[in-house]
Amino acid sequence: MIAATPEPPYYAVIFSSLRSEADEGYAQAAERMLALARQQPGFLGVESARGEDGLGITVSYWRDEAAILAWKQHAEHSEVRRKGRDSWYAAFATRVCKVERAYAFER
Repeated sequence: MIAATPEPPYYAVIFSSLRSEADEGYAQAAERMLALARQQPGFLGVESARGEDGLGITVSYWRDEAAILAWKQHAEHSEVRRKGRDSWYAAFATRVCKVERAYAFER
């Protein structure tokens, strides 16, 4: 589903990842993080996809950089990020972008 975002400016956090073989608890943690993120002040939406090659891309949208930092510092989110580095991901990259223009089409 395409996230419904407000008129720019707002921010996007792009999380690109390659999964490792470890899977224990991943789906539950991902579901919990999405539920928690939706409760965070400044959260606007999320889009996510994973290909057959294991490459996953999740884009979360935020009102401002303060909201992104608050989410990064959330205690439970910090613990899940540690678990991701230790077990679930072979590699990942996080990019933070300011969205200045946005275009949409819907049939």
